[in-house]
Amino acid sequence: SSEDTMGHHLVNEFITEDFRESVQEVLEKALRGLEEANFAFPLITKDGRRLEILLNATSRRDVDGDIIGVVGIGQDITARITQEQEYSRLIDTANAPIFGVDRSGNVTVWNKCAANLSGYSSEDTMGHHLVNEFITEDFRESVQEVLEKALRGLEEANFAFPLITKDGRRLEILLNATSR
Repeated sequence: SSEDTMGHHLVNEFITEDFRESVQEVLEKALRGLEEANFAFPLITKDGRRLEILLNATSRRDVDGDIIGVVGIGQDITARITQEQEYSRLIDTANAPIFGVDRSGNVTVWNKCAANLSGYSSEDTMGHHLVNEFITEDFRESVQEVLEKALRGLEEANFAFPLITKDGRRLEILLNATSR
């Protein structure tokens, strides 16, 4: 409540120790007129729960335009982060190979099943171009086209293509491509 917080030092009393310095820096920047958007940090509630907050900090000015404080607008993103972590866990433990690419075609997701089937770990593939490095040359153009369509929201189901395994084998994959 406002009675519990007014007059108390925000950073020292409500921010976890590991984030105090960075939150203080955001607030100090806002006091200098440098606004910060989408800064994430943990906040401890009165009952000791940890909430993940997304903060936008902006300067508060008087009628003359002089900075007199900071206005912070925070959003509780704890549930969203929990949901994203659960989603990632489900992808990683699925019994089907799942991979993701960014708009440039670089691998951003490579689950355990994909790693087991291909022999490439996620460390081997992350940031590497999927089509250029892991698809047989005769299918590169068609796989690239399917991925580009998916990135535009046009889904493709049951597209068969070969993936080159780490030991050089040709592995036939059935692809369902969707945007995320």
